[in-house]
Amino acid sequence: MAATSFDLIVIGAGPGGYVAAIRASQLGQKVAIVEREHLGGICLNWGCIPTKAMLRTSEVFHLMHRAKEFGLKADNIGYDLDAVVKRSRNVAGQLSGGIGHLMKKNKVTVFMGEATIPAKGKVSVKTEKGTEELTAKNIILATGARARELPGLEADGDLVWMYKDALTPKRMPKKLLVIGSGAIGIEFASFYNTLGADTTVVEVMDRVLPVEDEEISKFAKKQFEKQGMKIMQKAMVKQLDRGKGKVTAHIEVGGKVEKHEFDTVISAVGIVGNVEGLGLEELGVKIDRTHVVTDEYCRTGVDGLFAIGDIAGAPWLAHKASHEGVMVAELIAGGHPHPVKPESIAGCTYCHPQVASVGFTEAKAKELGYDVKVGRFPFIGNGKAIALGEPEGMIKTVFDAKTGELLGAHMVGAEVTELIQGYVVGRQLETTEEDLMATVFPHPTLSEMMHESVLDAYGRVIHM
Repeated sequence: MAATSFDLIVIGAGPGGYVAAIRASQLGQKVAIVEREHLGGICLNWGCIPTKAMLRTSEVFHLMHRAKEFGLKADNIGYDLDAVVKRSRNVAGQLSGGIGHLMKKNKVTVFMGEATIPAKGKVSVKTEKGTEELTAKNIILATGARARELPGLEADGDLVWMYKDALTPKRMPKKLLVIGSGAIGIEFASFYNTLGADTTVVEVMDRVLPVEDEEISKFAKKQFEKQGMKIMQKAMVKQLDRGKGKVTAHIEVGGKVEKHEFDTVISAVGIVGNVEGLGLEELGVKIDRTHVVTDEYCRTGVDGLFAIGDIAGAPWLAHKASHEGVMVAELIAGGHPHPVKPESIAGCTYCHPQVASVGFTEAKAKELGYDVKVGRFPFIGNGKAIALGEPEGMIKTVFDAKTGELLGAHMVGAEVTELIQGYVVGRQLETTEEDLMATVFPHPTLSEMMHESVLDAYGRVIHM
């Protein structure tokens, strides 16, 4: 019979929850984790991982069409949509199965079921076999979030899709509307556009990828448009009229409503936290716009109750959730971890071209009162980028003119999601421009552009 008394119970086995459980177990805690659907959460099963698998397919497909540029021959290039989806699901399944192995290896007791918290230190789990009553001194909420649905724009799985529908398409869209140009929306737009869908993106804000630096957003928009995407900014989908095999979208732009016809719509208009049905408000947990309010150490204000990851608010990123999970596990075990700083967490978008950033945008740094020095370096000035056939892109760095502190770094172009970590480490180590300029970057690599961007900020750029 499974134990019912633990040092820590984690609710939710996504990248925040399962990592918290592992770290707590490493620190000698007796740990249980509760998951209602899939180990690995949305990230591994329906988010980060399967989308990257599909985007890799579209990247290879794009390169195949460029074969002649590389001295290669490729005729009758096509794709099998079912096989594309199958590969993506297999990748997700492989990793989800791996989480089960990690739980067993780290002696974490897994309960598959729906959790509620009837009282402080108590968790009730409704499983297929009945209800399990568990107790623990500490509980971590890691229940994540789900896609937001707007009135009138709800998904039906046929004409109007949410992310799960877009990851398991039964047909290839011919004329596609994507509502929202954040990371999720623009990644799906990039995938389907590359595979041949006539794609339109509608964004309510004044630019695509609105959380990114303005220069990066503008550069990315130009690249998307070169690829054939239609971008509508400062626009809003007011209504969807669903007919047989088609949707008529009423889009308000410039004070006028235009009607456009599509065969498929993907809604990607943000997320809402999974806070319902847990009994949180009865416990005294404060909830603000579907997210649990916490302090910098993820404490909810209720003794022994913590909230991490998407349920605790922005940035809604898997790596932020995982790091918070480690921090809370160490705090519970009596350690003194540093709190997670949102401005030192990188954001990555895996569209084509890729976009990545960390820290403050130039505009935000100025708004905060910094006197800034800004450096830029284009991909066209980098030998490796030209050799790869990827000359379109740029790297931008923002420094405090007084102290030389790296305030932010912003990138658009090939493989920038792999490059950004260099600047993340730099921020964590409180790097100044002097440290970065004195660092030797290997040649020929894309990373040399990171060096050149820093040099440019201080009037020392070499290859431009």
